Amino acid sequence: QLRANYRVVQVMVEPGFDDPGIFFSDPLGSEQPDDDESERRRAVDQRRLSDFVRNFVDEQHTFKYREQLKRNYNLARFRLEVSLQDVSAFDEELGERLNRQPTEYLPLFENAAREVADEITKPRPLGEENIQDIQVMLKSDAAVQHVRELKSDHMAHLVKVSGIIISASGIRAKATRITLQCRSCRNFLPNIAIKPGLEGYAIPRRCPSDTTGQPKCPVDSFYIVPDKCKCVDFQVLKLQESPDSVPNGEMPRHMQLYVDRYLVDQVVPGNRVTVIGIYSIRRGAKMSKGRDRMSVGIRRPYLRVVGISVESEGPGRSADVPFTPDEEVEFRRLAARSDICETVAASIAPSIYGSKDIKKAIAALLFGGARKRLPDGLTRRGDINLLLLGDPGTAKSQLLKFVEKASPVGVYTSGKGSSAAGLTASVMRDPSTRNFVMEGGAMVLADGGVVCIDEFDKMREDDRVAIHEAMEQQTISIAKAGITTTLNSRCSVLAAANSVFGRWDDTKGETNVDFMPTILSRFDMIFIVKDHHDEEKDMTLAKHVMQVHLNAVQTAESQPVGEIDINLLKKYIAYCRSKCGPRLSVEAADKLKNRYVLMRSGAKQHERDTEKKTMIPITVRQLEAIIRISESLAKMSLSPFATESHVDEALRLFQVSTLEAAMSGTLAGAEGFTRIEDQEEIRRVERQLKQRFPIGSQVSEQRIVQDFLKQKYSEKAITTVIHIMLRRGELQHRMQRKVLFRVR
Repeated sequence: QLRANYRVVQVMVEPGFDDPGIFFSDPLGSEQPDDDESERRRAVDQRRLSDFVRNFVDEQHTFKYREQLKRNYNLARFRLEVSLQDVSAFDEELGERLNRQPTEYLPLFENAAREVADEITKPRPLGEENIQDIQVMLKSDAAVQHVRELKSDHMAHLVKVSGIIISASGIRAKATRITLQCRSCRNFLPNIAIKPGLEGYAIPRRCPSDTTGQPKCPVDSFYIVPDKCKCVDFQVLKLQESPDSVPNGEMPRHMQLYVDRYLVDQVVPGNRVTVIGIYSIRRGAKMSKGRDRMSVGIRRPYLRVVGISVESEGPGRSADVPFTPDEEVEFRRLAARSDICETVAASIAPSIYGSKDIKKAIAALLFGGARKRLPDGLTRRGDINLLLLGDPGTAKSQLLKFVEKASPVGVYTSGKGSSAAGLTASVMRDPSTRNFVMEGGAMVLADGGVVCIDEFDKMREDDRVAIHEAMEQQTISIAKAGITTTLNSRCSVLAAANSVFGRWDDTKGETNVDFMPTILSRFDMIFIVKDHHDEEKDMTLAKHVMQVHLNAVQTAESQPVGEIDINLLKKYIAYCRSKCGPRLSVEAADKLKNRYVLMRSGAKQHERDTEKKTMIPITVRQLEAIIRISESLAKMSLSPFATESHVDEALRLFQVSTLEAAMSGTLAGAEGFTRIEDQEEIRRVERQLKQRFPIGSQVSEQRIVQDFLKQKYSEKAITTVIHIMLRRGELQHRMQRKVLFRVR
């Protein structure tokens, strides 16, 4: 009986026994081809893509992609950059499908490229028999879309957007194929493919292995075996839409980018980029239980990047753009001109009239001197720092804005809105990991370029002190929140400032400048820009301004003769900085040494004649400044050595800037130009003022001045003492600056 029953059960369980089949109708009437047909179509398309890589011929009658693939593979760069226009020219239908269904067709393209690479690289050397996976990157001439225009219709299509990269994560690893193992029965699920992008993979909850006669495996028994996973590098970037495409009164929008393999580390924050990618979706952050049910189908968009290009025009980093042979020939031709220094100076802010010496100094700052590493490991900076002091309306800020555009790496910041942490570096808590991370400020971001600081006099004193180290040692040391490190800030500083009284006042002398001597000595050149009243000059200037405004459209299109276009100038600066590091020639060094000694001995003669004790501001720092200026002038003409003519021009520039400023007495005190008698008088006035003016009392400023004048003290000494005590914070102004209050 039992045997018979068993036989019946066995017969019933046999597959296909009495199986009527399942028939169904599709009410929506979707005519999906069956799997065999789609597989067949995919195989045909992959063959067509292989033919494209193998046989596509460009205008020069060369096998463009076959040669590129072979060259890259031999250099161990397993990638291929393909233009979508070339695919459409080869097979229009295939190009359309690649555009419409990139998620399906990109893996086919990569397999096709792998097949062709296998053919063209045989025989491969020993140990490299296995063919590597090839990454296909796309580029397109299609019009750029704005981030705001991306809607649900673009989902899973190829889109092209442009913007500015504002943050980049570290490089992490993402598994492309994983192997799972069950904790209970130790069985493996090998080689599970994972989709690219930010969508994860749901690990199966139950173990499918047949464990007859053994207890069932528990739920969630799988874990990933790290040793048997295949991973690729990936990075998450944050893209902000371009400022010019933001409507008035709106905030710029952001988009998350996912880049992997060879696209990683192609850009840094601050770059302007154009990216091609697949508009994809991913699951958002987990919400509370109640709201989770409502947001079942809601996903967050991101862009899976398949091609990226950094724009070299406009501000931002573009120093590492390679130069073509034609450009190098053009640069050599430029450098061979005898008047290259004048041409470069004339190309700096051509719409601003005059200021030839300032423009030449700015040209020297953009090219920079040569950085020297001494045998004992110390370095001497090669970057030139420049300070423009003077009246309002003398186009200081316009010059700064131009330098930001023309420099290969330029950062513009204003004094009042810049703190010490914003200029140097700040330590903040990462919201995802809750660890302290460090963010570089403007001077770290401009490493290898120029920092333009406008309204330098409006900065707070303690914030200004923070950039002392960055200006001379060119490093920024941080010791905060358990992070102790040193960052590089090899950048030039171009600062613009007004006088204390708004306009420059020649009668006030050194009180015009509200800077400490420590920061003034770090500037290689200090220009005092005065707005002189001169009828002839005013007439010429007015004509120039009228011309600029009348011909605004024409001047934008046509460059004046003898000037270099800003994009060419930017590339030429980057080329000279990367290829040339001139040194002083022996004759030039002798000449500079003699001039230095003459200047020092000339100071003694000056003292005898005027019976004033002066300290010439040619210290060793200023001597190094002249060396740097002459090296940068040599760099403009790609000369290996700075000759005597370069030294003469550097001395002339130094004479019209810092020396003239110091000799006119305007930087007296700042560079040690105060007479000993004046210093004695100032000390006496300060001592008496403190005795007669107890802490916490207030008295009229006019009355103090009158009292000291009766005692035969000079008015200049009295105002200087009051100014010094106000700057130290010992006195404060009250009641519309009429009354002085003693604080300490």
